[in-house]
Amino acid sequence: MSLNIAVCVKPVPDSEYYDKITIDPKTKRVNREGIPTIINTMDKHAIEAALQLKEKHGGKVTVFSMAPDSAVENLRRVLAMGVDEAFLCSDRALGGADTWATSYTLYKAIEKTGQFDIILLGNETEDGGTAQVPSQLGEWMSLPHMANVMSINYDNQAVVVERKTDNGRIRYKMALPAVLAVIREINEPRIPNVMGVLKAKNKPLTIYRTADLDVNPDFIGLVGSPTQPGDIFAPDMSRKSEEIAGDPEEIADKIIAEIKKSGVALG
Repeated sequence: MSLNIAVCVKPVPDSEYYDKITIDPKTKRVNREGIPTIINTMDKHAIEAALQLKEKHGGKVTVFSMAPDSAVENLRRVLAMGVDEAFLCSDRALGGADTWATSYTLYKAIEKTGQFDIILLGNETEDGGTAQVPSQLGEWMSLPHMANVMSINYDNQAVVVERKTDNGRIRYKMALPAVLAVIREINEPRIPNVMGVLKAKNKPLTIYRTADLDVNPDFIGLVGSPTQPGDIFAPDMSRKSEEIAGDPEEIADKIIAEIKKSGVALG
């Protein structure tokens, strides 16, 4: 049996530009304008897992994402890895979504596109780190779902997965279709080659607007997000230094005095 696999990915701010990110004081949302984005690292591991399953069992890999139109370039790079088709959910009405509204939108996009045997995601994103979307998506789809997955093997219309725990790993057998959230230990994502980049230019990439999806307008974007931040701010990235001179005892006394001045308790 060949496998029809969906992978949900998220473009996140490039970590090299974190110091350029600002916060909108009114909406309490991150202003990402002008900040380059990359595909979330764990999502790349999810893509690699999907491609390995396809190479072993046959089938198709389709990627879904919810992001601004500029994410088309991110998805072209995903297609260059070997993904067959991509769908981008992009609409102003989707802006400001929390994990609940995001997972709902992805669910409606997947539902519109077709039936999938396995839905893969990265366990968490680098910008949010909530690890909520995979399980929420599984609930929207009424499918079994598993987080912290470190290995996947297809076995006669089911998957055998290993889930990382604090004390080791647990093996499960899950009926398909299922939603799986993978971690870094599962594989090493491939780097697109020149041929992959060239082929990606001609692979199908569709943009879904809210009008294309059978969505409840009260469930999407900022309006449909039950999670509202009380306060959010950019940390002070400035640094200052001071040279402390003297003999070792004098230097030690000065350091202790500075630590006490900062309010840190010394045990």
